[in-house]
Amino acid sequence: MMQPNISRRGILGGAAALPLMAAAGRAGAQVAQKGAQVPKVNRVTLGDFEITALMAGTATREEPHKIFGLNASDEEFAAVSEAANIPTDKAQFFFTPTLVNTGAELILFDTGLNPDGIVAAVEAAGYGSDEVTHVVITHMHGDHVGGLTGGGGPTFANAQHVTGHVEYDHWSGAGGETFTGKIQPLADRFEFIADGDSVASGVTAMMTPGHTPGHMSYMLESSGKQLVLIADLANHYVWSLAHPDWEVSFDTDKAQAAQSRRKLLDMLAADKTPFIGYHMPFPALGYVETRDQGFHYVPHSYQLML
Repeated sequence: MMQPNISRRGILGGAAALPLMAAAGRAGAQVAQKGAQVPKVNRVTLGDFEITALMAGTATREEPHKIFGLNASDEEFAAVSEAANIPTDKAQFFFTPTLVNTGAELILFDTGLNPDGIVAAVEAAGYGSDEVTHVVITHMHGDHVGGLTGGGGPTFANAQHVTGHVEYDHWSGAGGETFTGKIQPLADRFEFIADGDSVASGVTAMMTPGHTPGHMSYMLESSGKQLVLIADLANHYVWSLAHPDWEVSFDTDKAQAAQSRRKLLDMLAADKTPFIGYHMPFPALGYVETRDQGFHYVPHSYQLML
């Protein structure tokens, strides 16, 4: 009778595998899973500036077609989503304030949803809230001004507060709980600027209205390098940036918002200028390419690390 052809190496390998498999089984039963995790900060350099994107919150939203692409058919929305490998029944929102350290100033752009969240984000970046010299509000939706003040007063007590006068005038006339609760108590702290004005050397306001009447983006320039903070110019990397003419429920003037998107995204694509978008997938930093009748989002890899 023929014996099976089993080598000594095979026997030893099989024997060794048994305790390893048993140990793996025990470990799998004992180690709890931690759930999905998003990084808290992402810091890059731009000339002599340090720019830190802050993860101030993330949330899942149902039925995104009721938010994005209001003028697109269900079929078109589904086809675009499938091509981008994203679902149509839900979307993940990111809230990304940005810290800019110029060497002389520490400038915070927008404040997230609440004071605790933005303070934790600033501290995760290695700073204290008392070190922030300027708080710049791109526009006055709740997810951008929610961290301005809480029960203890101003969150950034040492900071000069800055916003566009068009935005402030609009919301002071419209009122609303967000303005009266978060902005109005700090009215005497605000400095008002217009298109083309500077917050600090190398930090210039750019009017990009439509999302709100006075919505501002900001050009950052240092040592010949540029980066633009686009705030909510485009709220999603596919359903808004890639398709700039798709209507977004959050936009106050949808036609004007689409016009602003096309104008600024054309510039970014032509000049190959990087940008940070408040609601882009964290760390929210990337580039724009023209594609067909719209644009394509290219996430940052390591360009600003070199």
